[in-house]
Amino acid sequence: MMKYALSLALIFSLCTAFGQKKLTQLWESKEQLPVPESVLYVPERSELFVTLIDGDGSTADGKGGVAILNLDGSMKNATWVQGLNAPKGMALYKDQLYIADINEVVVVDIITGNVINQIKIPESKFLNDVAVDRAGKVYVSDTRDAKIYQLHNNRPTLFMSDVPNVNGLRVIDGSLYAMAGPELWKIDGKANKTVIAKGLKLGGDGLEPVGDGSFLVTCWGGLIYHITAQGQVTELLDVQGKMNTADLGYNPKDRILYVPTFNSNSVVAYQLD
Repeated sequence: MMKYALSLALIFSLCTAFGQKKLTQLWESKEQLPVPESVLYVPERSELFVTLIDGDGSTADGKGGVAILNLDGSMKNATWVQGLNAPKGMALYKDQLYIADINEVVVVDIITGNVINQIKIPESKFLNDVAVDRAGKVYVSDTRDAKIYQLHNNRPTLFMSDVPNVNGLRVIDGSLYAMAGPELWKIDGKANKTVIAKGLKLGGDGLEPVGDGSFLVTCWGGLIYHITAQGQVTELLDVQGKMNTADLGYNPKDRILYVPTFNSNSVVAYQLD
């Protein structure tokens, strides 16, 4: 009986080990990227959009922009969008790119690369990430004011308050998912929350669905996590003190993460196994 129990324990251990996700580095971009904060994978164009703060993250200095990388990390267009301030998270709806930039959402026509709108969010302090639903409603997080705003027909309204250190946002099947500090929240259309997971060592930054109900989460200080649909949290990478891991992009078809390193001025790609 004891041997049988030990065998079951061993089998369970092996199954758990083989099911464990891991990251393998594929490449790091060679050309200097001035403070990259967010990466957006654009499958239709086989490109990576990368926001560049190029200075302080809360200073309106006009030095920020968006670069385009090829999927192998090589530079395609270093100056695609210029004249922004401290651009951070992005979301794409049709041919319009929405970018969080301190106290406004900048809208770029991706066909021309031109800024076509700058939507001020009154009283906002530190807009950080953006998500768009299927109907084109835009959500943007204000990390320093613990708020989430909604833009409908380019008109901003307050959607939810008291979301501590809110950052990464994604809309999936009509629900808004948000990183609220070290917790992952699921939020319905009436701003009611359900805590999906908690216990990250640092506040969450980037948030990307993997496709099986689970998520990848980056923490700016140098951590990457996998969170299952049941809320189980697994640390995949710890590079604290070596580099930052800001707002990631994700290629679900090839299972590749694209992680901006912020102060290290590069993007690193990892294979998710």
